[in-house]
This record gives sequence, structure tokens and C-alpha cells, in this order.
Amino acid sequence: MLLNKNDMKKEIFYSLVITLSAIFNTILAQQVVGKNFIPISSTDSQEEIIKKAARLSPTTQQYNWQKLEYIAFVHFGMNTFTGRERGLGKEDPAIFNPDKFDAEQWARSFKEAGIKMAILTAKHHDGFCLWPSKYTEYSVKNSPWKNGKGDIVREFVNACRKYGLKVGIYLSPWDRNNSSYGDSPKYNEYYRNQLRELLTNYGKIEEVWFDGACGEGPNGKKQVYDWQSYYKLIRKLQPEAVIFGMSPDIRWVGTEIGYGRKTEWSVVPIDLTAFDNKSDYPLDEIYSPHDYTDLDLGSREKICNAKGLFWYPAEADVSIRPGWFYHKSQDDSVKSVQELLDIYFGSVGRNCVFLLNVPPNRNGLLCKNDIDSLKALKNILDNTFRNNFAEGSKVVADSSGKEIGYASFFGENKSWIGKPGNNEAMLKFNLTKEETFDVAMIQEEIKNGQHVEKFRLEYLDKKEWKIFAEGTTVGYKRLLRFSPVKAKYIRLVIEQSRTNPILANFGLYKLKNNDN
Repeated sequence: MLLNKNDMKKEIFYSLVITLSAIFNTILAQQVVGKNFIPISSTDSQEEIIKKAARLSPTTQQYNWQKLEYIAFVHFGMNTFTGRERGLGKEDPAIFNPDKFDAEQWARSFKEAGIKMAILTAKHHDGFCLWPSKYTEYSVKNSPWKNGKGDIVREFVNACRKYGLKVGIYLSPWDRNNSSYGDSPKYNEYYRNQLRELLTNYGKIEEVWFDGACGEGPNGKKQVYDWQSYYKLIRKLQPEAVIFGMSPDIRWVGTEIGYGRKTEWSVVPIDLTAFDNKSDYPLDEIYSPHDYTDLDLGSREKICNAKGLFWYPAEADVSIRPGWFYHKSQDDSVKSVQELLDIYFGSVGRNCVFLLNVPPNRNGLLCKNDIDSLKALKNILDNTFRNNFAEGSKVVADSSGKEIGYASFFGENKSWIGKPGNNEAMLKFNLTKEETFDVAMIQEEIKNGQHVEKFRLEYLDKKEWKIFAEGTTVGYKRLLRFSPVKAKYIRLVIEQSRTNPILANFGLYKLKNNDN
């Protein structure tokens, strides 16, 4: 069909618009804004506060951490040999002797499971150190393992690097063995010394993991942790690391069952009245660890009553067994692949990073039952997300009526940007053919904030649009499961957003269980 001159001009103009839009999207997607905190004035209107919330984004470290999605915890130490979950700090180092210890078996198993980082309990609450610390005698150097010449941390780090895993370290602030615990200034110095050892002698560390466990020392006084001094040391020695838990980098999701909230905001309130904007890490100076476990952390009601806001994403932790440390009696209680799959959808699929604990046994090896569940989960995830039915589709944005190829919106360093000024949007996907699917994925471009507050998914049944899934927040990634839908035309309707939405990805998939 020949086009007249006016039609040709329109087509050239429209092609230019698409090209410029794609270039702009690419540039915007490559930006990491890094403004992860903002104060709220008493004179700010609700609309101004919502706009401020929408402007917040992760730091480079937070963004890189979020992309990991699925990471491992390794609880290993004195409790492995005593059968306890919390040691007393008086256990004899002579019982620590993992005679078949093989950190490469751990790292290889994690790599094959699709896990991206592993975090080791270098010291748990009992105070026993898995490296030969020069600041205490309560460590592997006084155990029979390798005649006191071994270093669990060293072998763990080396194995992770060999298999391409990032490395995290857990160092319990609570220490039931050290005599200075409870003498706060003295113990804080001891703790910083141990942090210094771990963060200078083992190369790059990507995550430092704290919990808030705290008790009384031998003097009967409760230890007061100097969190700010810990942060300062970590920033100096490992500036690219994120700090979990009792810090302003990453928060505990609030339970130990592995699930995020159905509405999981990464932007939450903080008191920023005293922040120093000139500091390299201003939040470190004012952050005070406290409870972030409420069901509602970041709704409009919550943020509009706040004095400040910051980007504070969630990590969802759970153990593959009932306990965090290995217990032989739990060998038959390892979570099934279906349990792990459900947790994956409830963590990674709810804007969290999934932290799965896999504890080695007394021989120093991961058990076959645990490894089998990890492999089975990897198989399901690979088979499910291998084929995105939305790829290759034609997409109509809002009411433009113009079909644009999926690849113009989504792909490497690309994103779809809703019309500025609009807090509603709609994308209509015309699939290459009718497909049957039961999983959907939506991702926001969190480099430019978290905006979506409410959405729904619809399919065209003859001439009627029918809802097959709906949700609230999206964030880095939202995964939804639903009864199988067979359709060719799909709509993503964003009903409410904090300023215009910016999406990084959209997908439709068929869940591939190991039995189908």
C-alpha cells in the first residue's frame, strides 16, 4: 500500500518520537539517583510529601544488593556440635571438629541453586570465632580442627570467590563468652577490633549482618552498642558493603518465615530533623535502631505524618529447616520444594531479597536433603521464567492507539515511563498468539523510585475485559500467581501511583512444576 505525503510525514514523525523516547528511557534507566533520604517540612502539603517520596531511590550499594534477589545464610559454629540454637559461651572448643569440612561443597551447591551471595556466622552469640582472632582465645585456634591451624572464614571466602558468589559476614554483637561484655566502652572496642579483622583480612565483603540480640554481661549490666562507630568503621574499610538490620541500609522484614508484606514499601518514615547533609553517610549519624515490623510501614497515612523519609528495603530471612543450626533430628524436616517456591514468590515476588539459611552438619557439609530441595527449586524457577509470553508482543501505552514493539519499552537499560503528571496508566499487550499462563511479573525502575500503589491485570474474553490478578505495591519485583488464563490480549492497569509510574519489566509465564 502506497502512503500519501501526509501519511509519510506522520510515520516519520512517529518513528522519531519512538526513537527519542527509547533513547531517553535508556539514559534514565542507567541513572542511579542515590538520593535515599529527604526531610519533610511542617508546611509540606500531602501532595508535596507524596512527590518527595516518589523522588527517593536506592544508593548504588542498595540497588546492587536488591538485584541479587536470592542469597544464602550459613549458620555454623559451636551450636552445630551442642545441638543448641543459642550457645552459653562456656562450651569447650575441643568439641568443634568438622572432620570433613568442605566450604567448596557449600559454595558449589549454592551456585548450582542460583544463589548469588552467602553470609557466614563468623561469630554467633556464644562468642566462638570461626577465624583465629588475635583478640580472644575462644576460637578455632584452640580447637582440634586442623590442629588449631584452620580458618573457617578464610576457606569460606575463598570458596565463594571460586564459584562467583558474593560474600557476607555475620558478627553477633551479643557475646556470652567475652568478659568485657556489659562494660560498654571496653566491649565496643573489642567488637570493633574483630570487625576490623574480618573487614581487612578477607578481601571484599558485600554485606555485614547485624541482629539486635543483647543481654547482660558478667557485671550485671546490659551492653550498650555503639552502632554509629560500627557503621563508621565498615564504611571506611568496606565502602561498597551494605549493612543489614541495625543500620539504615537494609531492614529486617519482621518475621523469620521468609515472607514480605503484600504491600511492601521501600520508602518509609525516619526522623531526619538532625541530619547533616554534608556528611558522606548522613543517615549513619542519626539512625537509631528500632522496630520496623508493623504491617503498614509506608502508606500515605504513614509517610504524611513523618518528619522525614528514607529508602529502606527489606530482607526476608528463613531457614530451610525448623532450626537455624543443624540438628540431626531435623533431617526429615527440610522444607519441600513447594514450600520454598511459595516463599520465593512471597519474598522476591514482594519487593524483598530472599535470605535462605542452609546449615552444615557436624562433618562440615551441607546435607543431601537440603541440596535436593535447593536444586528442585532452581529447576522450577529456570523452567518457569525461561519463556516470557509478553516478549515479542505489540504494546499500546495509555490511549495512544499506537502499537509499539515490546523491545522498545523493556530490555537491557530500558524502561517504560508513564506520562508525566499522570498517576494512572495502562499498557495493553497484544501477544504474538493466544497463550496459557498463570504467573505475572512486574518490575519498577527503582533507580527512579517506587511509585505504584495499586494495579490490576485483565484479559480480553471476547469483548469483555476480565480481571485475573491485582495488587498494591510493585517495587523492584512483584510476582503474582493465579488460575491459568488463556488469552491473546492483556492489560496492565495502574490505578494509582505516586507521580507517573516507571516500569523496568513485564512478563507472563507458565509455572513449570517438576511434575508437569
